Amino acid sequence: MRWLFERPLRVLAVVLIVLGIGSGLLSGCGSDNPPGALHVSEMAQEIGPVSANFVSRALDRAERQDAAAWILIMDTPGGLISSTDDIVQRILAANIPVIVYVGPAGARAASAGTFITMAGHIAAMAPNTQIGAAHPISGSGDDIDGDLREKVTNDAAADIRGIAKHRGRNEEWAEDAVRKSVSITGDEAVELNVVDLVAANLNDLIAQVHGRSVLLGPDGDSVTLDIADAPIVETNYNFAESILDVIADPNIAFLFTSIGSLLLLIEAFSPGLVGPGVFGVIMLIFGFFALGPLDTNPAGIALLVLAIILLVAEVFVAGFGFLGIGGIIALILGGLLLIGDASVDAEKVSIWALVVGAGLVGLVVFGLGTLVAVDRRRPKWSPRLTSTDSSGIVGRTGIAHNALSPGGTVVVDAELWSARSAAGIEIAEGSSVKVVGMEGLTAIVESIEEPQDSDG
Repeated sequence: MRWLFERPLRVLAVVLIVLGIGSGLLSGCGSDNPPGALHVSEMAQEIGPVSANFVSRALDRAERQDAAAWILIMDTPGGLISSTDDIVQRILAANIPVIVYVGPAGARAASAGTFITMAGHIAAMAPNTQIGAAHPISGSGDDIDGDLREKVTNDAAADIRGIAKHRGRNEEWAEDAVRKSVSITGDEAVELNVVDLVAANLNDLIAQVHGRSVLLGPDGDSVTLDIADAPIVETNYNFAESILDVIADPNIAFLFTSIGSLLLLIEAFSPGLVGPGVFGVIMLIFGFFALGPLDTNPAGIALLVLAIILLVAEVFVAGFGFLGIGGIIALILGGLLLIGDASVDAEKVSIWALVVGAGLVGLVVFGLGTLVAVDRRRPKWSPRLTSTDSSGIVGRTGIAHNALSPGGTVVVDAELWSARSAAGIEIAEGSSVKVVGMEGLTAIVESIEEPQDSDG
């Protein structure tokens, strides 16, 4: 793709985007804090791969800095089973006390949130909050049918019952939350031994749990919480996680990849246009960035990469059609295979995303291809033609639309052409040029500016 070398500012813009993403990923490290601090994090969204990564990062930081405890303030409608399992396993393996607080008032710990709440060493809820309704559903939000429904439900019921038993909480209610989708308020949860207490806010929570003892580690060592006067350290979503929380969706990732390929294709067909190429690269970066935390299938990723290569290669190969068709097929198959089958509730690329993404690419491929084919079949002759070359613009003069160093664009007979300097030297913008040959659809030009005498 010659535009990468002809447009260094575009390459620089892409590099800056990548560096910005990288800095966001590293921003979670932060500076060290004194041991004995109380680390607090907030998570108010659906549970997914980004949530699991965030919990792991925040808890790692708290453990690394010898925190007195880690408090997770949570409000969630639920989420993926696989991500919930990752979070629960990380909390159960924590070597510092973990306090899960469903708050603020009006919050809920539904579905996946029920598992996470009951996994904490101490579970608390704010007034006017709820917990429960943990029956598993599919990634599309529909009920699971057939034998798979019974299998998934039994597995989830056994899982939450094991969590409740491990923490000494109400096993029967926990199982009912999965099998019967029961839901209760904070006060009811305390009465039923589902959570430990109701706290009005964070300060009230700290005051109530100060002095309580919890069991840590495989040996069940007792640790008494001494957090009344502990400094508070916040660990929340960083820049990269905030972006991923929005775009880490297979449909968005597929559309980003499709649109990015589309923009690269437009740039390859019309190099004189400013912008499509660099924005296409940016869209591709964000598309693959969004796939990072998802349970992707390597075959799906490979097919998407192949689709991009075929679509761009189509521009430079005579005999339009075959590579473009292959690219569209690879794009569709890549979307179908993009997400693995590790979890029954994992969301796949929807049929609508496939139709929109592949449809847009197909329209552009065949639309631009038709224009190119018509142009190639058009008779080329002119009284001004001074060359036996098949192109009608060879021998004509024009103006450099931008600086050719050595590539760029020229205007010949009121038409914009991709061009390259014949001698490989720079031709200034606005200079008069003459077309001396063609390479495909690229005009080979020479400057016909008269040299200027210089004084001295």
